[in-house]
Amino acid sequence: MNKLRKLLLSWMLILVLVPFAVIAQEGISLTLIPPTTITNQVDLDIRAGLRNEEGMAKIVELSVYLGKERPENLLYYSKKEVMPQTAYEIKHILPTKNLVGNQKITLVVKDGNKKYRKVRDIEVIASQQRSTGLIDGAWAGIYHWSETEGKHWNNDIKQMTEEQWREMVRAMHKLKMDIVVVQEVFRNEEYVGKHETTVDSYKGKAFYPSVLYPERVPITATDPVEAILDEADKQGMHIFVGVGMFAWFDFTKESLLWHKKVAKELWDKYGHHPSFYGFYVSEESGGNLDNWEHSEVMRMQRKKEIVDFFREFKAYCNQIAPAKPVMLATNSMQVPVGLDAYPALLQNLDILCPFGFARMPEGDLTGKEAADLLQSLCNQAGAHLWFDLETFLFNEDQSLYPRPVEEIVRDLNLFQNFEKILCYQFPGVFNDPKMSIRIGEERTIDLFKAYQHYLEKTTKERLSKDRRSSK
Repeated sequence: MNKLRKLLLSWMLILVLVPFAVIAQEGISLTLIPPTTITNQVDLDIRAGLRNEEGMAKIVELSVYLGKERPENLLYYSKKEVMPQTAYEIKHILPTKNLVGNQKITLVVKDGNKKYRKVRDIEVIASQQRSTGLIDGAWAGIYHWSETEGKHWNNDIKQMTEEQWREMVRAMHKLKMDIVVVQEVFRNEEYVGKHETTVDSYKGKAFYPSVLYPERVPITATDPVEAILDEADKQGMHIFVGVGMFAWFDFTKESLLWHKKVAKELWDKYGHHPSFYGFYVSEESGGNLDNWEHSEVMRMQRKKEIVDFFREFKAYCNQIAPAKPVMLATNSMQVPVGLDAYPALLQNLDILCPFGFARMPEGDLTGKEAADLLQSLCNQAGAHLWFDLETFLFNEDQSLYPRPVEEIVRDLNLFQNFEKILCYQFPGVFNDPKMSIRIGEERTIDLFKAYQHYLEKTTKERLSKDRRSSK
């Protein structure tokens, strides 16, 4: 009995002497949407968040400053009691009309006697349009989902080592494509309504070392996701990690449960990387949001599913990774059919990034009309509209090849309302000639060089214009 008493007294002494852990620096997030250069026609969305990992409630103070931590620079202040094992997030919209130049956003978090800071830099350029007129980022599929479409590069890309994935990230950085979307982290070629897959019976294969589902896609790199994130940390880039693929266009309850489990594993495994910018839901959707169901009942069901999915998935992500945005790519077709669902969907979707504006079907809206309609819907909901620019064309056999740079530039100039323009995709479409491996055909090097020339020319012209206007 005496030994038991001594043991209990020892544990009580430890609990008294060891202080409760404070909120860790790495548990605090400061996110800017968009995260890279914007024009002064775009409002900056500032998100800050933290998690209380302790077993007791805590009073925390969050202050956001434009520039240095001075009273006159305060943009936002909040004092909040945060319950144990819960998250807290704030949002502030900053107009940039009169903020042309290099700006600094500072977050200060006070936790009792402890103080933490996070700083983000953003460049604001003067413009008459919302878009920067450049490609700001790109998708990076680790292995193309379609052997037909990826015919010219799948055999190459599966041979890439971790170091070559790092080369790929550096090549994207050369073209200032500093927002990278990892297409998916699992491969499972199923389609909504045509499978009976559950969380427990899931047969998909991972592109990273997953404990949840250890079966692997046969590629050379052991962990390309880690390589991409680690290199992006060094280059100051921003990575959307693709949570998918459960099944194409599938937003059912089973898919939601699967996405929550995978998102948690991804955040636990990779969330320490500064470049982990947000979550991309890989499943995609038609612009109609009903995914081409034939009956009215099923069309309404699909719309309800996608709305319910993002309401719950966004809330879940806010708890495990506060201030990290969630993005979805839809196509741009039949958007008016989805008007009854878009408002509710966009309430719980940070970024909509549609594609296909250059190939609208006959009888539909024009690409510009669809873009303008989606912009109005996003404005009403407080969501962000980015552009998934297709930098490929289809051969007769449906394989993909690099699109002529003149057509890409035409779209950059035509669609001026988008805050950010990303492209699909970099691997197999662009190739830095200095890489140790060429992914795809030789024309990919031609496109890299041609776009690099356009980037340098456009940047030089803007700098010259800025100098003239400052005199």
